[in-house]
Amino acid sequence: QVQLVESGGGLVQPGGSLRLSCAASGNIPRFYVMGWYRQAPGKQREFVAIFTMGGITVYADSVKGRFTMSRDGAKNLVYLQMDSLNSDDTAVYYCALKKFDLSQPSYWGQGTQVTVSS
Repeated sequence: QVQLVESGGGLVQPGGSLRLSCAASGNIPRFYVMGWYRQAPGKQREFVAIFTMGGITVYADSVKGRFTMSRDGAKNLVYLQMDSLNSDDTAVYYCALKKFDLSQPSYWGQGTQVTVSS
């Protein structure tokens, strides 16, 4: 059974930074990649960033240049460094595992709240 556990959310002022972490455990299937998604109040869940099978990181246009996704493979940890945060980034952030050729993740974490407010 795959388990994803996020941490690091919180309240931050506009222009500030946060780093989210995701710890993956269990029997992670082959050809699955890890990514980050978010859901703002009253909106649908949306893609934020993901690792590809080719080792490239893909970002949503809305976060490109501000967010950086990284990993510690030895520890099955994935991070999302978020800089220059603004109110539009307020959302619940989810870590997810997706088979590389599917459009939607198969496994989700429980989510961590990020609130950007002065």
